[in-house]
Amino acid sequence: MSDDVHRGLEGVLVAESELSYIDGDAGKLGYLGYSIEDLAREASYEEVVYLLWHGRLPDAEELESFCTWTAETRALDERLLAEIENLAAADEEPMAALRTIVSSLSAYDEDADHEDVTDIDANLRKACRITAKIPTALAAFERFRNGQAAVAPRTDLSHAANFLYMLNGEEPDAVLAETFDMAMVLHADHGLNASTFSAMVTASTLSDLHSAVTAAVGTLSGSLHGGANANVMRMLQEVDGSDADPRTWVETALAEGRRVPGFGHRVYEVKDPRARILGAKSKELAAAAGDDRWYDYSTTIEEYIAEEKGLAPNVDFYSASTYYQMGIPVDAYTPIFAMSRVAGWIAHVLEQYEDNRLIRPRARYVGEKDLPFPALDER
Repeated sequence: MSDDVHRGLEGVLVAESELSYIDGDAGKLGYLGYSIEDLAREASYEEVVYLLWHGRLPDAEELESFCTWTAETRALDERLLAEIENLAAADEEPMAALRTIVSSLSAYDEDADHEDVTDIDANLRKACRITAKIPTALAAFERFRNGQAAVAPRTDLSHAANFLYMLNGEEPDAVLAETFDMAMVLHADHGLNASTFSAMVTASTLSDLHSAVTAAVGTLSGSLHGGANANVMRMLQEVDGSDADPRTWVETALAEGRRVPGFGHRVYEVKDPRARILGAKSKELAAAAGDDRWYDYSTTIEEYIAEEKGLAPNVDFYSASTYYQMGIPVDAYTPIFAMSRVAGWIAHVLEQYEDNRLIRPRARYVGEKDLPFPALDER
């Protein structure tokens, strides 16, 4: 056994997976053999969820059945809606609220107490309910925070379009629905990131699916993981409210020791392929709206950081301006990340259950040894 310490487990292989392929040197990402570019262009979020959970793309009949069953499970129990309203009234942070909500979902899930936590059929039913209900819960929480009534889900809209409908109270146009669906596809999975690994560690103890997803939500809430996209948008808003051009603003920020969010990645040595796709979509939205300032700020900052720091943007950088141009509240960005990534979390948990071994790393002890125990009056 090696005595080398790998802080942050960087570069350490802890599992084999068929789910996500990442080539950080070439800037490539794929799910189960399909490139992220093809999936973003051709597949719906529902197709990608099915792919991740079943290991293959659905045929037309399977997709229709999957979409129908999922859509019919979107509604929340009235008691859970009341709990969400109480969280909003208490001014709870969105990710903290989501953590509570996901845990509470188990109380209303008929398979929650299934005696075998690894049973694939029961877990797929739970997976569908969790994935279908999180958007309903998030939209209701956001509306309650703003003094509005929750909007009941519809069964005739896609997963992405239905969320935007529940959030805004009106059916989104085709462009917005397609853009949001694509963003969800891009965020659906990404190897053993921190939140996914957290879910796997929880599942490895043979804890249940709701517990694993709750652990993942808690992990995603950290600013070094899911919170970066909201920080990018806050930075762009700060640039917009200043008298400086974006390049000067970034120069000043770096001179002051501030961190510019949305750059660098533990895996990618080049530009994140998801950032390339979202950057193009942000440009399209800017052109359609006749307001290209957010896109222009982003590209100027990207060019400066590349020149001065040699860093490329990650998925958070361009998801910020894309979501903002869609009218999504900034503090809802990270919960939306969770809403998308739940597909991958669940897929990795199912994979963990298939060939489980308790995840139990070691730490090198560096403290003192053999100290004499002092009496209380001698301390």
